[in-house]
Amino acid sequence: MDKLPTIKEIASKLNVSVSTVSRALSNHPRIGISTREKVQALAKEMGYEPNAQAIFFKQKKTYVIGVVIPSIREEFFSQAISGIETAAIEHQYTILFGQSYDDPEKEKAVVEAMKKQRVDGLIISLSKQTNKYDHLDALKKFNIPVVYFDRVPTLENVHKVYCNLYKATVEMVGWLFNKGYRKIAFINGPDKLQASKERLNGYIEGVSKQKLKIDMQLVEKTDLSKESTQAAMHKLLSLKNPPKAVITFNEYVHMDAVQYAIKQGVRVNKDIVFVSYANLPITGYTAYPPLVSIEQYPYGQGEKAMQMLIKILNKKEAGEEKEDVFYKEELYPTLVAHTV
Repeated sequence: MDKLPTIKEIASKLNVSVSTVSRALSNHPRIGISTREKVQALAKEMGYEPNAQAIFFKQKKTYVIGVVIPSIREEFFSQAISGIETAAIEHQYTILFGQSYDDPEKEKAVVEAMKKQRVDGLIISLSKQTNKYDHLDALKKFNIPVVYFDRVPTLENVHKVYCNLYKATVEMVGWLFNKGYRKIAFINGPDKLQASKERLNGYIEGVSKQKLKIDMQLVEKTDLSKESTQAAMHKLLSLKNPPKAVITFNEYVHMDAVQYAIKQGVRVNKDIVFVSYANLPITGYTAYPPLVSIEQYPYGQGEKAMQMLIKILNKKEAGEEKEDVFYKEELYPTLVAHTV
């Protein structure tokens, strides 16, 4: 294999200093246009490739962003990754990707590995069980900023991008009420997720707003597994007066709940209608998509999270960062009706 050319070889051929070649290759203003063009032309002719590690060491940057999500298998997070990557490429960054599999210990291990890789920053959507953030707070000592998206903590002193699911849930309950549904059930997610609390508060407010009685027998929860969701649906169907409408935590919970209901002889969207969150394209391939779904813009959330992190990194590099400034991007979801 031929040896790659070096800056020293380029300098020797042009009879200039190594520092002149280095500056010419980086378009330094102190190097004249003529010299710059000669250096760059010869470097191209010789097939010179800059030593990325040396450049990163000098600049104290890796141009790598760590990204941690619960699972790439979920279409929501795969769309978010696409948004993150698009914004990263636009700013000459690459991403180092890891999954927590909704396990706080695995989340800690992935974050630790990314810290050791000296990523410039971290974007994360928390696992469903994460309620302590010491492993993420520890990144401050290494000057690694963190941006949360979708599954974000309740903390105010963090950078985050998320949807306002409280308002969206109030709107969803109102939509069902206007369609004539009065007995509305709700299958919520894990208690530790901030999104679960927002959904529940929105459900309670939405029901109250329609002057309906709040019946907590109509509220069940799932740990997001198929078994847990079907157990929740079993309880709702076992009520003396089963619900006429069911709000599910997300599209995957929706599909598991619907599957169980069908097995119990329920005529989906006739005996009981189902509505959901996320508006993922995958439901378009199912026999019983939700009547309406709340669009949460996964691609947009990912893109905005990356743009926010780039802004933070640029301010840090320019010496403009302030400890007491935290960025927040709150998106307002929309209700999307499906034809069934």
